[in-house]
Amino acid sequence: MLIADLETNFLFRRTHFAIRFDSLNLIVVSFTPPFRRNPRERDMYNNLGNQPGPGIPQQGYNVPPNPFGNGLYGAGSGLIRSGLGAYGEKILGSSSEYVQSNINRYFADPQYYFQVNDDYVRNKLKVLLFPFLHRGHWTRITEPVGGRLSYKPPIYDINAPDLYIPFMSFFTYVVLSGLVLGLRGKFSPEAVNWVFMKGLVGWLFQVMLLKISLMSLSGGETALLDFVAYAGYAFTGISLAILGGIVWSYSYYPLLAWTCICMGVFLVQTMRRVLLAGARSYDSTRHHYFLLFIGLAQFPLFLWLGNVSLNWLF
Repeated sequence: MLIADLETNFLFRRTHFAIRFDSLNLIVVSFTPPFRRNPRERDMYNNLGNQPGPGIPQQGYNVPPNPFGNGLYGAGSGLIRSGLGAYGEKILGSSSEYVQSNINRYFADPQYYFQVNDDYVRNKLKVLLFPFLHRGHWTRITEPVGGRLSYKPPIYDINAPDLYIPFMSFFTYVVLSGLVLGLRGKFSPEAVNWVFMKGLVGWLFQVMLLKISLMSLSGGETALLDFVAYAGYAFTGISLAILGGIVWSYSYYPLLAWTCICMGVFLVQTMRRVLLAGARSYDSTRHHYFLLFIGLAQFPLFLWLGNVSLNWLF
């Protein structure tokens, strides 16, 4: 008695089997190698063999992974990644620290130079316009910050440099020069722009004069913004001289000469302090000539900047 008849056709290694199950035994009905079939039948079976039947998952023949190889590869790649990460972090960390230290050394914090109040501005203008009446020392006050000594901001130290007075004096100089040009009938936006550029060139020349002179004497390292502040104080006296010339023309040259002398004295006292604080070796003769040169250089600079004209010279 026939219990079940099941005929299954499948393709395995390009071989076709037809199998029949009966009650007694297992009989292979037919076996037809694929190379003996006609091309149309072979293509049909190839196409059917490439498509999985319903409910039958398609099986692939993947090479079993090597646990030892993957482990070594993972460990090696992990070590490489960790090593490169640590090396890169070390390089970036040292570079950022180097850049930060140089920024703090040469440029300092710009906010430091704007920590001023009314009392500081008033007392600082007295020192700039009447340095002979300064009743105190010219050294800056230090305080411990983060395990090292740091200078107190201008609001607590009259001898600290600031950028508020230089910037206000510079813009006052530009406005007063434009007013002078207007009184002469030569006012124009191009003329004001010319005066602005002339003032910037004079400011830059003063900064270079102080910086190069200090470097030639091995005067140590000073923040660049300190020199910018010291050089910008010159516009305070020049603006006062131009304002006096507008009010009374005969007062221009006396005021210009007075403010020039006061600026020279202020820079001599300030740069002497800088030299004494950072010089590796003190040569009194060279330093005296250096200070004298800075003081005398204020006269041609004040004459050039105080002459409100549309020429580069006089």
